[in-house]
Amino acid sequence: MEMALNSTAKDVLTKIEKAGFSAYIVGGAVRDTFMGILPSDYDIATNAEPKDIKSIFPHTVDTGIKHGTITVIENKMGFEVTTFRKETGYSDKRHPDLVEYVDDIKEDLKRRDFTINAMAYSLNDGFVDLFDGERDIEKRIVRCVGESEKRFKEDALRMLRCIRFAACLDFEIDDDTFSAIKKYGVLIKNVSSERILAEFNKILLTDYPEKIRLLYDSGLIKYIIPEFCDCFNTEQNNRYHIYNVGEHILKAVENTPKDLALRWSALLHDVGKPRCKSKDSNGIYHFYGHHKESVKIADDVLHKLRMDRDLMHDILVLIENHDVHIDSSPMAVKKMLARTGENLFFKLLTLQEADNSAKNMQYIEDKLSKIRAVLDKAQQIIAEGQPYTVSQLQINGRDLIKLGYRAGREIGDTLKFLLDEVLIDPKLNNRDYLIRRALARKKKI
Repeated sequence: MEMALNSTAKDVLTKIEKAGFSAYIVGGAVRDTFMGILPSDYDIATNAEPKDIKSIFPHTVDTGIKHGTITVIENKMGFEVTTFRKETGYSDKRHPDLVEYVDDIKEDLKRRDFTINAMAYSLNDGFVDLFDGERDIEKRIVRCVGESEKRFKEDALRMLRCIRFAACLDFEIDDDTFSAIKKYGVLIKNVSSERILAEFNKILLTDYPEKIRLLYDSGLIKYIIPEFCDCFNTEQNNRYHIYNVGEHILKAVENTPKDLALRWSALLHDVGKPRCKSKDSNGIYHFYGHHKESVKIADDVLHKLRMDRDLMHDILVLIENHDVHIDSSPMAVKKMLARTGENLFFKLLTLQEADNSAKNMQYIEDKLSKIRAVLDKAQQIIAEGQPYTVSQLQINGRDLIKLGYRAGREIGDTLKFLLDEVLIDPKLNNRDYLIRRALARKKKI
């Protein structure tokens, strides 16, 4: 088998080798080749030092020069070129205490995280696979290079990366590697929130989001979202549910499309249920107010993870409204559209469909048909340009001031009054009519 190289990547390797150095494609591009996937980018490892690479290529960027990494720009493509190195000591659980440049690709591959990422390819040597990465790809497993415990002690984020690769590739995790995650999971607390969030997002956006279960099975989740663990110990003893809260959440996540707001909201939408559990005289479980409790927990979790504020806002709005019954009447649909905004409204319906599809299938068809009726009505309202917010009225605050209204609450209340009429009859969104109604109301207040 040959490495799938585009002409520019081959030119970069050739130029480095002509200058008297060795050069290898490493990492994901090699892994993808063995999996029959055409690589989209290429990382290069070489015994040339950064100063040497700068002398070979006229266009470079010092993207990580202190770690021996230069980005080479050729034909408008970027190639990360890193000098072979050996790393020793990890006092801060992430960065090596000592980085030494070495001349041998074998030493460089020894420091890498997983066998499937520790393969290399050069024009002269072909494929280099010291740790049976190809075999692990065939077996569809993620396994650490060398001692798993040592790899995770060096950088605890590798435990999350391990689960991410299992989710992204739909692989299993090697038993020894998984045992090491269980043993050293607490070390994830030493990793920055930003790095944890970045990996978590990647796990959520894979084609196999149900692999989030590995975060629970390994124990890692209790150091990131501890409330999630109680969900698997909380049964839902009512006819609409056939799963415990944790299993239901995983099913809901699996039912959502690849959208970060949707998958985060699905993951956290019922996380407050264990705190709200009650049982009636018939032994039926209820979770009154769980949406509010879930919002509180989600707000705390996402703040700690330093989630982008806009994305966090969307997630919290979706969680808060995930259990709201929306009537398919024009008035009800317009009010919810005004409450959430158009984009979030349709995401909310998607979340509600995913949530209900993760319940007892015997009782969900009626709920799903109602959600579809709301969707149809919303699409009709938008297609016809029917107004549902104050900003869509053919009159605004400046117009009311000209009519003698005072700035402040008086204007806001009047615009809301006018909107309520227009919600009932969109034809009333006529400037002349609204001015007459505003003048008539002014005389009464």
